[in-house]
Amino acid sequence: MLRLVLSLVALLGLAACGAEPKWAPEEQVQAARFVAGPPTYVTLYTVVNKSTGSGAHSAILVNGSERVIFDPAGTWTHPRLPERNDVHFGMTDRGIAFYVDYHARETYDVIEQQITVSPEIAELVLRRVKEYGAVPKAMCTAATSSVLRGVPGFESLPSTWYPKKLADAFGALPGVTTRVITDDDDDSNHGVLLVQANGDPLEG
Repeated sequence: MLRLVLSLVALLGLAACGAEPKWAPEEQVQAARFVAGPPTYVTLYTVVNKSTGSGAHSAILVNGSERVIFDPAGTWTHPRLPERNDVHFGMTDRGIAFYVDYHARETYDVIEQQITVSPEIAELVLRRVKEYGAVPKAMCTAATSSVLRGVPGFESLPSTWYPKKLADAFGALPGVTTRVITDDDDDSNHGVLLVQANGDPLEG
């Protein structure tokens, strides 16, 4: 029982998965839209507590006809990356760097798992994240797993509330590449790059 309680506390910790419906204007979304080009792929981001090994948050980056990140019930935001119900548009390489820096720090690592998919599958995932809607608190991984499980090639993934469980299953898919991103920044510096980002170019 204690283990279950600790796991739930970890899940609620960093993710603090608190979601509010948001709908950026069309002109902002179109202005921010970023096309990275091939290959098309899906990346699962998992935030992990360094001391306990427990997962704290899940998100999906999709690279298809455009590149977006589905950050369900997450707290990350950027003034130049418009959001529609947990989908952030305009995810350039620099935008991704801001996202990772926000989460990776002294107490948390970020696991990045990427799999190349067909353009058709990438578009299906894009459509599913855009249609999912705002995600309630603490349901980041439930939403992430729900989106992926309905896509061909991802049927083996579990329906789960636990980020590490989803990451382990995702990592078992054929062709997945994985890297662990660490950062020794003190928690007091959490999101410093984001604070400095106003006015910075997001190209690249």
